[in-house]
Amino acid sequence: MTYCVGMLVDEGLAMIADTRTNAGVDNISSYRKLHVFKTPGERVLAVATAGNLSVTQTALSMVGEGVTLPDSAGPETLETAPTLFRAAQILGHALASVRASINTPPTPTADGLNVTASMLLGGQIAGGKMGLYLIYGQGNFIECGPDTPYLQIGELKYGKPILDRALRPNTPLSEAVKLGLISFDSTIRSNIAVGPPFDLIVVPRDRLTGMERRIDADDPYFRDLGRRWSEALAAAHRAMPDPTWLDLETSPPPRSMIIVS
Repeated sequence: MTYCVGMLVDEGLAMIADTRTNAGVDNISSYRKLHVFKTPGERVLAVATAGNLSVTQTALSMVGEGVTLPDSAGPETLETAPTLFRAAQILGHALASVRASINTPPTPTADGLNVTASMLLGGQIAGGKMGLYLIYGQGNFIECGPDTPYLQIGELKYGKPILDRALRPNTPLSEAVKLGLISFDSTIRSNIAVGPPFDLIVVPRDRLTGMERRIDADDPYFRDLGRRWSEALAAAHRAMPDPTWLDLETSPPPRSMIIVS
């Protein structure tokens, strides 16, 4: 399992992905799942992957060599895609092709394999708008919109609440990065299948360049952020009033505790 998140706000884009992969509790490894394709001043694209590692790696290798879509005259890559939408089509076609090849012909063995896979594609190409897409294993995809300015793949449920509560389109990009890292801190505290190091890319809108960073478990900022968040949560719940309808002094004891003489 893994966890990846992309956040698209007015100031730009931030994407974070963990590196942990596991095939059981005694077979845990680290693989990079955030892949960056950039030509300074012309395009910067980031692809985060989740699911079956062999499927996503094969799909990315196919894209690197060139994918021929039904309506194209020849092979296309992320470096030649004219728009971000076309880049999403290329990735979706490759992902669906790899999954189909594993399950063809359909056999009990093939059907039993976990070939679930998904991707996040974010970035900007010169002359086009910045965007963020979630690409499903079947090859179809959705685009991130202003109502929910983030997309997730992988083990997303633990990191979702903080993003739902705090991330907005007008959130400053630096604050979006902070919220994304809190989302990861919450996830790794509840799921051992997600873990550091994390890979991060931050792309300011219309800059066509990105700042990349790897965040290890002992990264001073990440550790301090997690500590402060835990303390803030503890202080917040202590500040909340107790239920006004709960009276432990006069409530009758549970039936199992009633002593009959």
